[in-house]
Amino acid sequence: MNLVPFADSAWSVLPPLLAVLLAVVTRQVLLSLGAGIVAGALMLNQFSLSQTLNYLYQKIVAIFWSGGALNHDNVNMLIFMLLLGALISLMSVSGATQAFADWAAVRCKDRRSAKSLTGLMVFIFFIDDFFHSLSVGAICRPVTDRFQISRAKLAYLLDSTAAPVCVLMPISSWGAYIIALVGGILAAHQLTDQSPIAAFVEMMPMNLYAVFTLLMVICVIAFQLDIGPMRKHEARAQQGQLWDHSKGRPPGLDMETPETAQGGMIDMVLPILTLTAATVFFMVQSGADVLSDKGQAFSLIGAFENTNVGLSLVYGAICSLVVSMGLALRLKLSAKIWLKAAPQGISAMMPAIIILLFAWTIGTVVRDMQTGVYLASLSQGSLPVELLPAVVFLLSCVMAFATGTSWGTFGIMLPLAGDIAAASDITMLLPMLSAVLAGAVFGDHSSPISSTSILSATGAGCHHMDHVLTQLPYAGSVAFGALLGYLVMGFTHSSWLGVAASSVWFVAFCLFALRRRQSDPELSLASSEA
Repeated sequence: MNLVPFADSAWSVLPPLLAVLLAVVTRQVLLSLGAGIVAGALMLNQFSLSQTLNYLYQKIVAIFWSGGALNHDNVNMLIFMLLLGALISLMSVSGATQAFADWAAVRCKDRRSAKSLTGLMVFIFFIDDFFHSLSVGAICRPVTDRFQISRAKLAYLLDSTAAPVCVLMPISSWGAYIIALVGGILAAHQLTDQSPIAAFVEMMPMNLYAVFTLLMVICVIAFQLDIGPMRKHEARAQQGQLWDHSKGRPPGLDMETPETAQGGMIDMVLPILTLTAATVFFMVQSGADVLSDKGQAFSLIGAFENTNVGLSLVYGAICSLVVSMGLALRLKLSAKIWLKAAPQGISAMMPAIIILLFAWTIGTVVRDMQTGVYLASLSQGSLPVELLPAVVFLLSCVMAFATGTSWGTFGIMLPLAGDIAAASDITMLLPMLSAVLAGAVFGDHSSPISSTSILSATGAGCHHMDHVLTQLPYAGSVAFGALLGYLVMGFTHSSWLGVAASSVWFVAFCLFALRRRQSDPELSLASSEA
């Protein structure tokens, strides 16, 4: 099978571009992803129908079975999603979610405090972005619904806190992966005067997109900063329409709480604490086992660098489910209720799983097309050193947007940025690596084929494309400020001047948006109802 003609060329951008454009125009995610998959498969197989069908069959099977063994990463993530669906369903029928909503209603006096509660939940679920989006979405949705906060706003709060916090936290699945990559780059260029974790910490303030996205979330919560399509969704929500009813009911984990449910806060808090604590424990344990097999001494960062995230999430969900079932026994919930609730929770996850399977498939096609390799090659021309941080930021944005994966962008662009810095100006290494991280998160945030966006929409119970289009103006404004910051970093060789430049843009943008709201009677009215 000849995969050469279109791979690693300008044509390789066509399949993801087709998927993105169709998603924006038609709002049909599965149709758009399917079109991108089929287009890429045909191009890879020189438009031979039989070879294309065989290729697609192999790629679909590889999602579950690869290299003669189970594809543990994918299968564990799917199992975790199904278990989480069952867990949330059980907590709902036990009355736990309603108890949490009642508790929050007493303490959350207005829409602003309800959104603040949702934003703060990220510091409990910081381990993984999938973990955060699905868990916090299901927990906080009854609260945000009560205060008539649109599902699109909830999805924005989930997505815009999940990846930015994970990419800035050394003790997270993202942090561990990035530290391992940075360690390899430092070793490859014989930079032994700084440890990978120290380099990661130094890069944190230079990750301009992640830092200012979190600041944007604070401004959105504090000042009711609704811009672009979000304004319409919030206005509709305050009239009782939490999502666009013309598009039907969005997929999500909406469960009905029986009137006989007597669950309390303990039925919510204890399973969630178990889920977090057990997942962290198994992440450390699985990483420690790998270190032991390698004959290396235990360290917390080392354990996270070698951890099995997917399996740890599955074990954590099982532990949480057992605790939740134990608590349900004291409420004397009948087996009939439980046997009905679990399949409901699992079936509620199926739309998201189907979209995720399509997203994984197009990700495989894009990798075979070598789209990332082609985009990375664009930065290897003769460019002024001063422009390099901005250039790698833009390339990382485009790559993550086109491929729908920030992790794949990290894997390609971080080593490439390290090589470019070593060949041009090694003092720009950390700013350039930070620019890659920032660009990858932005591309992931803004891409319709991103799995993180898909699961944030699912956790919020929001139509997927509504989430993408309402988040894009926020993400785009922050990304533009980050680009200015990386330009300043390149020309001044000062990370703090780069942060200052982004800060000036951020403040100016927020003040402009606030002034525009004050001059618009409808926006001012919405703000007064916050």
